[in-house]
Amino acid sequence: MNKDNVKLAIAPIGWTNDDMPDLGIENTFQQCISEMALAGFIGSEVGSKYPRDPAVLKPMLDIRGIQICNAWLSTFFADGLKEKTIDEFITHMNFLHAMGAKVIGCSEQSKSIQGTTKGVFEEKPYFSDEEWQRVADGYNELAKIAPDKGMQVCLHHHMGTSIQTNAEIDRYMSMVNDNVYLLFDTGHAYYSEGSQHAMMAILEKYLPRINHVHLKDVRDEVVAEVKANKLSFLDSVKKGTFTVPGDGVIDFLPVFKLLDERGYKGWMVVEAEQDPALANPFEYAVKARRYIKETAGI
Repeated sequence: MNKDNVKLAIAPIGWTNDDMPDLGIENTFQQCISEMALAGFIGSEVGSKYPRDPAVLKPMLDIRGIQICNAWLSTFFADGLKEKTIDEFITHMNFLHAMGAKVIGCSEQSKSIQGTTKGVFEEKPYFSDEEWQRVADGYNELAKIAPDKGMQVCLHHHMGTSIQTNAEIDRYMSMVNDNVYLLFDTGHAYYSEGSQHAMMAILEKYLPRINHVHLKDVRDEVVAEVKANKLSFLDSVKKGTFTVPGDGVIDFLPVFKLLDERGYKGWMVVEAEQDPALANPFEYAVKARRYIKETAGI
């Protein structure tokens, strides 16, 4: 891959899980960002332990050669919380802009079951036509605001939400304007559809509108257990559904090849939430970094 086009980051969720704070409670913020740098990454997303004052956070990252590339924002347009969502978006955007990020990764969390005990496949939520329209209108609104700071909005398709499957991603992308982007997540795409082919289809179809990439691998045997026992999203994470690139079933070679051929410019972020007691975050960060160097040549 062209080193000038792509930068490599890693998410703090491998050290401390924001949805389940007990996972990795022992890992401090400073340890997390030090180990990211030591493993060879130059970027990070933002976790719950990160200071939210740029004057405090930036020097701690600068000294380690780490840059903030994105941070999760939950939106609730389908629920009708447009004004509240837009207010929170502006605050979030200003923080990310101060940290030097160019994209704002959002997830539509209306009806989401990702933080509940509901079976991630059996009890998946769906939007009505009216709710879909609210989401599309809301994201089009966000995409009008972001350029004020020279930024772009992207939606993170996610397990346990109403924008999870290939069909739902298609519907979303057909309803929003071209200045609304997609955050492509290999792990969530594979987990939802169960195949490399379906995952690649999203990348192939929407690459011109993908402005942020999450690199996440999947363990098929854990997904089979999740389906057999009707487990929740969080239980599936604890069981080890996700892992770092090169440690699961996804073949990342065609992912990197397609991104490179189409001239993707932006961040690739290793994001593999696991139980840190079972998967040492630093060890897995090093494993991911080595695999990317071997496979993508960067």
